[in-house]
Amino acid sequence: MESFSNWLIENPIVSFTILLLASLIVPPLAERLRLPGLVGLLLAGTLLGPSGLQLLKPDTETVKLLSDIGKVYLMFVAGLEIDMTAFRRTRNRSLTFGMTTFAVPLITGTILGLQFDMGWNSSILIGSLLASHTLLAYPLIQRLGVVRNEGVTVTVGATIFTDIGALLVLAICISIHQGEFTWFSLPLQLLALAIYSTLVLWGLDRLGKEYFRRTGNDEGNQFLFILLALFVSSVGAQVIHIENIVGAFLAGLAVNDVLGRGAVKEKVEFVGGVLFIPFFFIGMGLLIDIPTFFQTLVQSPLLVMAIVSGLILSKFIAAWCVKLIYHYSWPETLTMWSLSLPQVAATLAAALVGYQAGLLSEAVFNSVIVLMLVTSTLGPVITRHYASQLSTPDDDLPLSASEPLLQSHQEALEETISSGLNILLPIRNPVTEPDLVDIASRLAQQYQGQLLPLAIAQPSHSLNDPEFNTTLEQARQRLTKAVEMGREWKVPIRPILRIDRDIAMGICHASQEQNTQMILMGYGDMVTFQARLLGSVVDQVLRNSPCAVSVMQLRSAPKDIQRVIVPLWIIQPDIHYQLEFAQYLAAAIQGAVTVLYFCPVSASETEQDHYRQQISQRLEPSPHLSHGPLPDLKIKVLPYKDVSAIVLRMTHPTDIIVLDGKALIPGRDLPLDHWGTTILKNAQCSVALFLSKRLFPLEISA
Repeated sequence: MESFSNWLIENPIVSFTILLLASLIVPPLAERLRLPGLVGLLLAGTLLGPSGLQLLKPDTETVKLLSDIGKVYLMFVAGLEIDMTAFRRTRNRSLTFGMTTFAVPLITGTILGLQFDMGWNSSILIGSLLASHTLLAYPLIQRLGVVRNEGVTVTVGATIFTDIGALLVLAICISIHQGEFTWFSLPLQLLALAIYSTLVLWGLDRLGKEYFRRTGNDEGNQFLFILLALFVSSVGAQVIHIENIVGAFLAGLAVNDVLGRGAVKEKVEFVGGVLFIPFFFIGMGLLIDIPTFFQTLVQSPLLVMAIVSGLILSKFIAAWCVKLIYHYSWPETLTMWSLSLPQVAATLAAALVGYQAGLLSEAVFNSVIVLMLVTSTLGPVITRHYASQLSTPDDDLPLSASEPLLQSHQEALEETISSGLNILLPIRNPVTEPDLVDIASRLAQQYQGQLLPLAIAQPSHSLNDPEFNTTLEQARQRLTKAVEMGREWKVPIRPILRIDRDIAMGICHASQEQNTQMILMGYGDMVTFQARLLGSVVDQVLRNSPCAVSVMQLRSAPKDIQRVIVPLWIIQPDIHYQLEFAQYLAAAIQGAVTVLYFCPVSASETEQDHYRQQISQRLEPSPHLSHGPLPDLKIKVLPYKDVSAIVLRMTHPTDIIVLDGKALIPGRDLPLDHWGTTILKNAQCSVALFLSKRLFPLEISA
C-alpha cells in the first residue's frame, strides 16, 4: 500500500492530473462561497499537500516545474495588465504616488522586522513585500467605467514602479543572503539590470511589432512568439543573477503594446488563467504546514497583526500624502488606497523566493499568506464602494462644453438610422426562433431597415459527407421558416446561408461582410461552469463583433412585453448608447422605459437630484422615435445595498431588463460576483444584453 502511495505521489502524470482537477473544480466552488478563486486554490493546495491528503509534494520535479512556470506567468500577466497609455498620460503623478506607496510601506515593514529581531536583510525584504501591490480590483474598475479617472490611472501607473522596485530589492537581499553581494558589485548589478531592461523593453517591443506585422493573422505562431519572449526574458534575468520573475514582469510590459487588446492577448491570458497560474497558487498551498500555520496565529499573533495592520496603515498614509500634494477628493484617495492594498502577484512570488532561500522564516511566510487573504478580500470591497462615487472626465464637463459632443453624436446617430437599421439574426434554436424573428422584425420595421437571418452549417470532415448534407438542409429549412415569419411584418428580408467551422466567427464575419448595424441573437447560458471555462458563442461574438450586439433571453412574447428596465449604478460616458437602445426597443414594442439608477446609500437628496438630472440629459428622445408613439420615460434613483435583489423584486414577467453587455463577458476571475450575473441567473422576465460598437459610431472621449 505504501509503495502504491509513493507511486501516486512520484508519478508526474498523476500529479498533473490532480493539479488539473483542482484547477477545474475549486475556483467555481470558492466563488459560490463568495471567496476569491485564488483563495480556494490555496486551500486546495493545503488540503492536497503534506499537511492534508498527501497526494502532492511540493518538492517533486513536476510540481516544482509547473509551479515555477505559474509564478513567472503570473508576473508576466501582471505586466500585461498595466495600462501603458494611462501611465504615459500621468507619468509624473504616477511616479510620485509610486515612490510614496513604495517608500512608506518599505520603511514600515523594515521597522516591523527589526522590532521582531529579524536582522536588517530580512527586515528590508519584509518591507519590500509590503511595498508592491496587485491591481486585483481593476476588472471591477473597468466594469464601473471609471478607468479614465485620474486617481485610477495614477494608481495603475504607480504599479510599474512599486513592482519593479520591490523585485529589485528582493534581488539585492537574496544576493546579500547568499554572500554574492558587495558594494563594488552593486553598480555593476544595476548597470547589468539597466542594459537588460533596455534590451527587453525596447528590443521585444520592436521585434514583436515587426513579427506580428509579418505574420498577419497567424495567431498560433504569434502566441508561441509571446511565450518564447516570456521565458527568454526570465532566463535572461537569471543570467545576470536576478530573479526570473523580474524578467517576466518586464516582458509583460514590453509586449503590452504589441498585443493590444487582440485575440492573441486573450489566448495568452486564457492559458495562464486556466492552467499555469492556478498551479502556482496550488503550489503555494502545498508549502503551508497547517499545524505551523495555526501555531503562528496562536504563538505569534502580534507578528501577524503587525504585518497586516502595518500594510493597511502605510498604504493609507501614502495615499493621504498624495491627496495633500495633488488635492484629490476623498473618493479618489480611498480608491487609490484600496487599489494598492491587495498583496498577491509580486508579494506572493517574492515571499516564496525569500522563503525558499531561507531569508524568511515560516512564521513570516504564513503571515504573508494571511496578509494576502485579508487584503485580497478587503481591497475589492472598499474599491467597489468608493469607485462608484468617482467621476470620469466626461462627467466633469459642464453642459455648455458637452453640447457639441452630444450634437456630433446625434448627427452620427441620425446618419446611421436614416440609412436603415440592418439587423443580422443568427438562427439555430427552433424554440427561440419565432420570438427573436418577431422582435428583430419590429426593430427593423421601426427604423426602415432590413432583416438578415443567418444560418451557419458546420462541416464535419468533408463537404461531401452525408451527415453534412443533412446539416445543410436543416439550415436551409430554418432560413425558410424565418423568412416566412418575417414577411408578416412586411420588412425586407435577405436570408444568408454560411458554411463555417466556427459559429461565433462566422457570425462576426457575416456581419462585417453585410455591413450590418446590429447582431441580435438568442441567449446562451453564459454563467454555467462550461461557459466560464471555455467561453460560449455569445461570449466570442460579444468580444469580436464589428457592430452592436444585442443578446436576448425572451421569457415572454414580444407583443406581451410592456416595459423596458435599465439598471445602472454609475453614470459612465457611454451609457447614452444603452439608454438609446432601450428607447428604440421600447418604441418597437410600444412599451415604456424605466431607468433604475443605484446611488451610494450615503447620497443626499440633492445628490440624488443631480444624478437624476444627469440621466435626464442622456434620455432626450431621438427624432427618429417619431416613427411611432414616444415611449413613456421614468427615472428612479435608489440608494443601493443589494442591487440584484432590488431589480429582481421590482420587475414583472412582462418586463425586459437591458444590461450592459461588456460588463458580463465571462472569463475574468473577479474578486466579487457582479450583480448583473445574479440578474441573469434569477430573472423571471426577459433579459437583453446590449454591447454598443458600430450602431452608434461616435466614441465620445475626454
